[in-house]
This record gives sequence, C-alpha cells and structure tokens, in this order.
Amino acid sequence: MKYLVSGLTSLLLFVHLLATAQSPSSTTGKPTPKAPARKKAVPAAAPAPASAGLVVPSWLPADAPYQPAATILTDVLDTKLDVRFDYKKQYLLGTAVLTLRSHFYPQSELVLDAKGFDIQKVELLGDKKNKTLNYNYNRRKLVITLDHAYPRSTSYQVRIAYVAKPNELPQGGSAAIRSDKGLYFINPLGLEKNKPRQIWTQGETESSSCWFPTIDKPNQRMTQEISMTVEKQFKTLSNGLLVSSKANTDGTRTDTWKLSEPHAPYLAAMVVGDFTVISESWHGKPVEYYVEPQYTGTVRAVFGHTPEMMEFFSKKLGVEYPWAKYAQVAVRDYISGAMENTTATIHGATIQATRRDLIDANYQTAESTIAHELFHQWFGDYVTTESWANLPLNESFADYSEYLWAEHKYGAAEASLLQETKINNYLEEAQSKREPLIRYRYTNREDMFDRHSYDKGGRVLHMLRKYVGDDAFFASLNRYLVENKQTAVEVSKLRVAFEETTGEDLMWFFNQWFMQRGHPELRITHSYTGGQVALRVQQVQDTVFQPIFRLPVTVSVWANGAAPTDHRINVTKADQTFLLPASQKPLLVKFDSQSQLLAQFNEERSQDELIFQFYHAQSYQQKSEALELLQNKTADLGVSSLMRAALNDRFWAVRRAALDHLRHYRGPEPEGVRKDLQRVATTDPNSRVRAQALTTMATLPDGKYSPLYSKAVADSSALVAAAAVEILSKRPEANSRQQIAAIDNTASGPLLLAIASFYSLNGGLDQYPWFLRRLPDVPEADLYVFFQSFGTLMTHIPPVERDKGLKVLEDYARNASRYEVRLGAYRGLALLAPTSPQVKALMKNIREKETDDRLKTFYNLM
Repeated sequence: MKYLVSGLTSLLLFVHLLATAQSPSSTTGKPTPKAPARKKAVPAAAPAPASAGLVVPSWLPADAPYQPAATILTDVLDTKLDVRFDYKKQYLLGTAVLTLRSHFYPQSELVLDAKGFDIQKVELLGDKKNKTLNYNYNRRKLVITLDHAYPRSTSYQVRIAYVAKPNELPQGGSAAIRSDKGLYFINPLGLEKNKPRQIWTQGETESSSCWFPTIDKPNQRMTQEISMTVEKQFKTLSNGLLVSSKANTDGTRTDTWKLSEPHAPYLAAMVVGDFTVISESWHGKPVEYYVEPQYTGTVRAVFGHTPEMMEFFSKKLGVEYPWAKYAQVAVRDYISGAMENTTATIHGATIQATRRDLIDANYQTAESTIAHELFHQWFGDYVTTESWANLPLNESFADYSEYLWAEHKYGAAEASLLQETKINNYLEEAQSKREPLIRYRYTNREDMFDRHSYDKGGRVLHMLRKYVGDDAFFASLNRYLVENKQTAVEVSKLRVAFEETTGEDLMWFFNQWFMQRGHPELRITHSYTGGQVALRVQQVQDTVFQPIFRLPVTVSVWANGAAPTDHRINVTKADQTFLLPASQKPLLVKFDSQSQLLAQFNEERSQDELIFQFYHAQSYQQKSEALELLQNKTADLGVSSLMRAALNDRFWAVRRAALDHLRHYRGPEPEGVRKDLQRVATTDPNSRVRAQALTTMATLPDGKYSPLYSKAVADSSALVAAAAVEILSKRPEANSRQQIAAIDNTASGPLLLAIASFYSLNGGLDQYPWFLRRLPDVPEADLYVFFQSFGTLMTHIPPVERDKGLKVLEDYARNASRYEVRLGAYRGLALLAPTSPQVKALMKNIREKETDDRLKTFYNLM
C-alpha cells in the first residue's frame, strides 16, 4: 500500500498539533516483541511511570493492547467466486466455494469473516450429494457447524450463497486507507457527469471479507478463481490470468480469472470499468496497463518503465518476478495511494496524465509509486507479513525500492533527494509519535500505516545495506525470499537471512532499529591540535525512552586541498571522542559524509566550512544541508556568490533549493541576483525550478516583473502557470482577470487551485458559478484548499446568493469520506460564520454530529 501525505502546510500543521494534543502525559506500557526463531530480541525498556519524577515526552504513545498473529485453526486453500452486481442497490450477488483444511488440530467448526452479508445458503460439497450445514451469523462472523471433525489430512469444500452489501456497513478507515468497506461502486447509475462507472475492491487490511467469505488474516494463503458477470462493454481485471470469457444470452459477459499460486486474502482484487488496455510483455509474461480511454496516448509515458523495473528488480534480488502476469489499473475515487494486489495493482486516477501533466512529472511522482507497488509483488505478496505488527516487512521494502530504482535509473543525486525527503517525512512524524518499527502493541491495525513503517523502515534498510555492503545485502534478500517463498513471516526471518549470509550476529542492529523506538539525536563538534582532529559525538536523545545507538559511520576529513580521507568509526556511547590524524588543520570535517544515518544532527561547522562543503559535497544531501544552514547569511558576499553559483548546478533540486533560500534577498549585488532569477525563470529546462524562480522573484522588494508573470500564465507547464497565477492573485494587473478567464477550464489540478485562489481574492458573483461548475473536476486531495478558496469567494457575494454554496459545503463537511475534505469544507464555512448566525448554527450542528475524533478535537480547538 502506498501511503501518500498531502503537502498542504496548514493541514500538516493541523495533524501535528492534533497528534501532540492527543499524546498522553504518562504511560506504563511497553511494546512486547515476539520471540524470534533463534534468539530472543531484547525488548525496549519499559517507560517509567510519571510518579517516578520523569518527564514523559509528548511523543510517547499510550499503552495499547498486545496484537499477536492470528491463531490458525483452519487453512483456506482455495477460493472460487462467481459474482454479479446490482448497480442500483450496490450489491454483490455471489457464490463462494472454499476449499479448506484443519491446520493441525481436528476441527468440527468453521469460522469465517463475512461482513454485512445476507447469507442465503451454506452447504458441504460431496462427491455424490451436497449437505446443508447449520450456521450462526452475527453479520461479522459466520460460524458453520461441520458434519464431523476434520483432521488435517482431509480437505473439504463449503459453498456459500450470499449477498454483499458494502454500503450498509458502518463507516471506518484511517488516514492511510480512508475506508474499509472492501467493495466500491463508482457512479453506479451513471448520473455523475465526467465520471465513468466503475467497480473496484480494496482488501487491505481486512476488508476482503466485505465482499467474499474468508479467513481475513495475512497469515492465510489461498489459490483463487473469480468469475465476474458484467455488462459487455466493460473490461474486467483480477488476480492471475484471464482463462475464459463467455458471452451470455442476456447481453452480459462472464470473465474468469485464475491465480494458480497462493496469496493472502487481502490481496484479492476485482476491477470493472470502461478501460483501454495497453499490452506489453516481459519474459513472455503479459504486462498490461488499464486507463480511461482519453489517456491512451500517454500510457507508455506513465507506465512504460514497468518491464525495465521488472528486469532490474529480478536481477537485483536473484528471484525472477514470481507471478504469471502484471497489470496496473487507474480507478476513480480510490481510497488510498495504490494497492499491490497480486499481479493486479490498483492506482488512484491521478496517476493518469495528460501531455501537459507530463511536462511537470519527475521521479517522485508516478514512477516512485509504480516501483513501490511492483516491489511489493516480492515483499508482501510472495513473502507476506504474518501479522500487521510486522507490516514493515512489506512496506519498508516497497519504500526502499523507490530509492533503488531512482539510484539505478536516474543516478545518485535523484536518489539522494529521495533519501532527504523520506528522512524529513519520518522526522516530522517523530515530533508527535515514536514507535518501534515492529509493533506488537497498537490500538488499531491501521495505525501501522504510518511514516515509521514506510519512510523510517526504508531508511533502516538503507543503513543495513551500507553496513553489510551491496553483495551481502542483496544475497541476504535472495535468501530471505527463497527460503520463505509463499509463506507468512515475522522479522526474525529477515534477521536470520542476514546473519546466515554474512556470518555476523546482527541482533544489535535489528534490536535497536526494528524493536526499539526513536532515532539518534547527535551533537557533533571537532577541534584540531597537534596533528589530530578530536571529533566529539554526543547522543542527546532521551535515553530513558530510546536506546543509546550503535552507529557505524564514515567521517571524511579534507586537508591541503587534496581528496578527503575517510575514517570508519563506530559510535557506541552517549558521549564519545575520536582522534583522527591530520597533518594540517582541515578545511572540513564531515560526520556521516555518506549521508546514510537516520538521525537528527547538530553538527558544528564554520561558515567557511559550510561553503567548502557545498563546493566539495559528495551528495545532493550535503549540498542541500549547506544551502539550508547558510540561508540566513546571504548578506555575506561569499554566501551570496554560492547561492548564485547553485543556480547553475547540474541537478535541478539544487537550483530549486537555492531559489527557495533567495526569497526576500537583501544581500550584495541585488541587480545581478534579479537578472539571475529572471534568467532561471524564463530559461531553466526544469518546470519546477522555473516555478520556484517566479515565487522567489515575487518576494523581492521593488520588483516590477508583471510582464514576466503575465507571460508565465501561458507557460506550457501547469506548475509554472500556477505559480504565476498565485502571484497575480495578490498583485493583479488590469488584464489579469481576462487572462485567468481564458484558462479557467484547465484540467490541471495545481492550476485549478491557483485559479480558485485568484478568484477568491479578486472575484465576485460572476465567478461563483465557476466554483460550482468546477467542483466535480477537483481531485479529492485538493478539496481541502479549494473549499477554503470557495468560502473566501462567498464572503464577497450577497448572502442571498450563497444558498447553493452553503449546501455544497455542508454536504461535504458532513458526508465526505476523507476527514481532511470534511475539514476543508468546515473551514470554508468558518469564513462565513462571523457575519452569519445561520452558518454559526450550522457549524455547531456539524460539530455535534461529527464522529471522527481527529475532527472533533480540531473543532474544539477552533
């Protein structure tokens, strides 16, 4: 599962403040690691109670229940489904034939997960005669009484006729997976303009049992056959291969998909819709892309690297892509980023792109998601976590695949940028939450889908790779995959694979990074005397609730203008000094010069050292750090010159970072800097850099760049145009509204938001219909911002004209499936409340009826 977080600054701030507000002031609980196969992991130290006089950090979680792997009484060996759909009622009409076997002990009862069904018939299939079975059903669990106790040596088959009613289930979900009803009908009656009719499923974590009866746990594995009867104009997709397609006399068609290798129930999938299918192959296996017909021309530009990724990952892992085919499909109104269903990944519709969208694409957009979900076909599908407590065995690897592909395809700088982004993602979350990667204690399994399991886990794997070396790292992954193929595992299996490959006891690494919470917070200073550098490393993190880390790391020393000398040191204490030989006072001493550690750094360096670091940096991260630490010193000629030099760097992200740090520039040679900015804004080949240049120019005093902004509104890049429109929204020209009106039918999400911002500040009643008309075109992820622009616009129009807008905001504030969309609509209403008692009363009613704890807390803070 790809977990994507909105980049909206205000929303991130809300989430951070909210999480902090909900953090406990004390706790007496601790995670309880499960005993690995060979050695018992050392558990994290139990937090002391508040009464002991300790200051408990706000990020320490409250005590939570122990969550073991599910006990297996019965194995689901095979699932055969025959389904059709009632679009009007949004029902699935199904028959399931399950082949089962007692796991070890004989069983006379079968307990299945089956959520919200109408059960019509349950029978035992026999060679000569079927037998009706008695059952009890509470709309969550189907408990079937078998005709006798079955030993593990004897399999049996049960057939269940049922109706699944996903829309009648209680609403659930989380920030990562926003709904848990399993089966979704999109525009089922065709009443929504500009939206296709579709059906799709989402099984993770345990929602497959919302559309077929099963034992809905990740430590089950089954083969599968699904027959879907659909209207003849629709395409279908499921796991495995399409083994038959039969036209029916009533004008429908029945497609049968078969997966011959076993996988976990949460990976089962169905998709129905009007798609164009583009087919390729890799090693004789079908590789297919399903998109809406209007995106046919850009399919290969979006998905075309997939066969190359399959080749790269297969060679790196020494395990060829293990399934019979690989397909990817883009669906509307998807409830997460993407999902790695075995052989059939589902993406949200935003992965589809117009030719204009492709201008602004970079690796960290669609392609990273494609790599992430493909890597899951090995890590998650072929070898599966046995419990959600071990989720990083799926997600950390998928997250790290993004780095591996960037490094292979686009080079070290792109990979380093990704590394920086991922570290920052985790550290941002760590302000309000610190958990072990492997968590046997949590309140809700959805809590596992966070920046720990993804971003932190991927960085932990990177450190492990750097510690053991590339050959050992990939040989260990090969051993892990080969020895555990088609099974469910816990983290000890990974550790054992590395230990048996390298011959080294790695308990220390797995214990501190997988089984304990937190990260090192380092203060690093150095001095030079008598031919030696004295490097002092202090671990200043709270070591009551986090460990003192063992940190193998490289320190590089530059002296005499020569190449750096690398020193490998091993930090093992809270306060440690290392003596490094140097014939002269160094020009730079750089701790963690390979940028491999997941840590927070307070590393003492002079301005001259930072300038030297930028010009001699070994990675993008080192350059980025120097720019960040020098950003408030641009009045100095050396720093100003460095920033201007960075505008010519070969890597686009360095140029963009320098532009960001030149905002509000007050340093020397202002005219020269302005000319540099204008040059970059008009000629840089990267649209993200040009957009940032425009934004930076708008912060400079006495800047008269209106002709440049007006010209940029028509730029081929939507990002550049959006940046220009945002600037003009705050400083409009006489012809700005006419310019914006000429492009306000855009299909670009970023540009649509910028136009909404412009109209909110400069529009009136004439633009009111535009907001209502364009609302269906706004991606869900952008509604948070769009609704606040809409609310601002409505403050400029007469109250008697607001009824439609108020009803729209009210409907979304009450009923939107995503909590941040409800929040955006509520904040849109809040802009109108100061002058409207009616809106105040409406907001009060919304607050009182809200059931989401996150939103209730926020509303109370307001």
